[in-house]
Amino acid sequence: MSSSVFTLSDNNIPDASEMRFGIVCAEWNNNITFKLLEGALSTLKENGVQEQAIKVMHVPGSFELIHGCAELARHGWVDAIIAIGCVIKGDTPHFDNICQGVTQELAHQNTNGKIPVIYGLITVNTLEQAEERAGGKLGNKGEEFAITAIKMVDFDWQLQK
Repeated sequence: MSSSVFTLSDNNIPDASEMRFGIVCAEWNNNITFKLLEGALSTLKENGVQEQAIKVMHVPGSFELIHGCAELARHGWVDAIIAIGCVIKGDTPHFDNICQGVTQELAHQNTNGKIPVIYGLITVNTLEQAEERAGGKLGNKGEEFAITAIKMVDFDWQLQK
């Protein structure tokens, strides 16, 4: 669903002041991923998350998000992890292999781990499409990743009551 017709920020956002988040951000396509990271960070802070309650780690590329998220989850300090990456389609099957591998493994971590892993992998055909989703005309998907993370931590906490 396009960000132009749907946004999570229109919904009630739980109090995040006691939540701790990890963000694993790919350096590849950093002209996009760093903007997504900025959007996620500002949204977390706007919703009460303290700066010291956010751990940002960088990995070389989107495929390395798999290992980065798994290791951060093993550390046990965070309540949720946001994986941020960007893969732009090229002329080879590399795009499909990276997207499929990262998607499957992050889904596996999300369903089998103890904390939510938020899928923040932008998969697009062109640089223009990526820019539209990283602060362009479709907004900043990093904000949506952060709101999703807050809501999923709240979801888990509601189950503990």
